[in-house]
Amino acid sequence: MRTSKRALAAVVSAVFAAGSVWAGARDHQFASIDGGYLEMADWAGQPVLVVNTASQCGFTGQYAGLQKLYDTYRDAGLVVFAIPSDDFNQELGSAQEVKEFCEMNYGLDMPMADITRIRGKNAHPFYQEVRAETGFVPRWNFNKVLIGLDGEVVETWGSQTKPMSREITETVEGLLGKAGRG
Repeated sequence: MRTSKRALAAVVSAVFAAGSVWAGARDHQFASIDGGYLEMADWAGQPVLVVNTASQCGFTGQYAGLQKLYDTYRDAGLVVFAIPSDDFNQELGSAQEVKEFCEMNYGLDMPMADITRIRGKNAHPFYQEVRAETGFVPRWNFNKVLIGLDGEVVETWGSQTKPMSREITETVEGLLGKAGRG
């Protein structure tokens, strides 16, 4: 009985410790494109590639690569999180239009936020925090922010870096290896 209580206490302590690390770094909520909310804390202990997207951009074809990246590594724990934004005036008019466009043209089934501000004084708090911590601000659509297992920013990439590039896949594989999932 004593061993069981100690084991339970150790597990509870580990869960709270892991959650508090994540919560301190990335305790952010996004409105979901499907309604309701997505909590980044739900992905604690997993790498998360956050990508600001737009449906009418020259880089929109990267949706296919994002889905491929997600399909390749999701079972190992990677989350690819698309955040549609109209900050560069290239997004469709409503979340429903974005959702239909992405499902019809790219078969997306990764988590997606509702249309969200990513730049300026009204940027979502996640992007404000990334800027404060790293100085990174998306310069265009399809900029990428990789969040590590501990909730800290591991790397950022611009629009030119494709989702299945060696830079991204090797970094993701390294994180998944650290998590014992790679």
